[in-house]
Amino acid sequence: MLRKLSPRTLRILMNIWPPFVGAGIRVRDIAPDFRSVTVDMKLRLYNRNYIGAHFGGSLYAMTDPFLMLMLVHALGEEYRVWDKSGSIDYIAPGRGRVFARFDLHDDDLIQIRRMTESGDKHLHLFGVDVKDNEGMVVARVEKIIYVRRKRSVRVDGDAA
Repeated sequence: MLRKLSPRTLRILMNIWPPFVGAGIRVRDIAPDFRSVTVDMKLRLYNRNYIGAHFGGSLYAMTDPFLMLMLVHALGEEYRVWDKSGSIDYIAPGRGRVFARFDLHDDDLIQIRRMTESGDKHLHLFGVDVKDNEGMVVARVEKIIYVRRKRSVRVDGDAA
C-alpha cells in the first residue's frame, strides 16, 4: 500500500503522524519522483532539552524514515528495503528552526542495483546534515539501509 501513495498524500500523512506531531517535525516537500525530501522543525517548549536546544531524539527522528521511503519508491516492488542502522553526531546546539534535505542520487541507485543484481544483500551508507537557518550544521546523521532484490515468483505462486 505504501508504494501506491502519492508524494502529496504521503507528506500529509507524515505531517499528522503522532511521533512527528509530538516532536514538531514538518515534512515540507516530497518531490514527485520521491528523489528528494525536505523536513524542518521549529524549537518549541515541547521539543527542547534542559539547556534550551533541540532535543537530540527529535533531531534524529526528523531524519529517520526518509531514506528508506525514498528507496522503496525509487527501486520499486522487486526490492526489499529497510533501515539497518543509524547514528547521529551532534555538532552544535540547535536553536530556532532546523532542517534536513534528503537527495537520492543516480550514482546511489546505480550502485545499489549493481550490488544486488545477483540477489545479494547490500548495505548502503547515506549521510545527511541537519542545519539551522544560517546553514550551520547542527547534527550529522548516517543511515545504513539494507537492500536486496526479491526472489522472482512464478505465476502459480511457487518461488522460481
